[in-house]
Amino acid sequence: MRILHTSDWHLGQHFMGRTRQAEHQTFVHWLAQQVAAHRVDAVIVAGDVFDTGAPPSYARELYHQAVGAIRDAGAELVVLGGNHDSAAVLAESRALLVRVGCRVVPAAAADPAEQVLVLSRRGGTPGAVLCAVPFLRPRDLAVQSQAGQGAADKQLALQEAIRAHYDGLHLLARERSAALGGLPVVATGHLTTVGASRSEAVREIYVGALEAFPTDAFPAADYIALGHIHQPQKVGGREHIRYSGSPIPLSFDEAAQRKEVLLVDFDLAGLQAITPLPVPRFQPLASVRGRLDDLPALLARAAHAASAAQPAWLEVEVVADDYLSDLQPRVARMAEGLHAEVLRVRRARGTAAAATAAGTVRETLDELDPSQVFERRLAAEDLDEALRTRLLALHRAVVDDVRAGEGAP
Repeated sequence: MRILHTSDWHLGQHFMGRTRQAEHQTFVHWLAQQVAAHRVDAVIVAGDVFDTGAPPSYARELYHQAVGAIRDAGAELVVLGGNHDSAAVLAESRALLVRVGCRVVPAAAADPAEQVLVLSRRGGTPGAVLCAVPFLRPRDLAVQSQAGQGAADKQLALQEAIRAHYDGLHLLARERSAALGGLPVVATGHLTTVGASRSEAVREIYVGALEAFPTDAFPAADYIALGHIHQPQKVGGREHIRYSGSPIPLSFDEAAQRKEVLLVDFDLAGLQAITPLPVPRFQPLASVRGRLDDLPALLARAAHAASAAQPAWLEVEVVADDYLSDLQPRVARMAEGLHAEVLRVRRARGTAAAATAAGTVRETLDELDPSQVFERRLAAEDLDEALRTRLLALHRAVVDDVRAGEGAP
């Protein structure tokens, strides 16, 4: 049995006013090629298929194109809801997509058995049993705040509820595995675990709750396919617990990361091999840091591999002690004639290192579109999913009307 583990596509992301549509289209095409070339049996997307709960129409179209491309490449597809995904949006096409070999688990099911799936080999025979665990919100697990409960108590209560959810699914999966001759058991998850390395594009939407799930609280599955952290990594040094990471850099601090998807091979004895497949860079992206005198050479080096058709997107951080009011135009003049677009210029500050050391995740308005700003605000409220989805859809309609008016003669 061969599984391809990927996550955090974030279809529909706008990056400082730039769309990622072309990158995502190229990635989907590349991914389907890998599925066919490596004869993958099943593809798992471990959450955050979309960047917002109300994705634009082209992102939904691309999602459906991905379902078809993976099906045509000969594999079945399992999509798990992430913290950026709307469970209602993912659920709306679930009944249709299952007819073309795609199973969608938007949120925790009322009947846990619905989250225990049998994955098939290309020939149609059972190959593995999957505990399909999406992003888990406190209300999904009936976790309620109690009077006088502190933050640490709330976190512990949610951790215990998530652990119990995993344990219940794992028990069902082992029973199903035994009935099918001892198939390997795979689990998924979309959360932060202890020791995982984050980037500034990773945004938590647990409200006053989980900070990091203990690694030893996961069940004894043969492989655990995780999403939410964008940098590919093992968890706690354990070979079988992995984040695949995002396929494209979603922030400038991810620009230097090697992006990958994971081929995971099993037989009846369990996990046999994990093979990373590096994802090509579809859009040149770089963060440049230096003194003003050094920037011309640094900018030229960063733009060297780019082209006029596909200029490099750059962040420039200027290291200087004095205040320069004309910093932005100075850097713009330095970039003239290069195959580059400077998307952000900022001045290095002495407090930046301290903030990073303290684990502060920085996010600025120039990295977000209006819908993302609105979604961050909704994330601060523990809203019913249907109401949250409706508010996001209404806000999206208002934004679209405003943009249409701006483009009108």
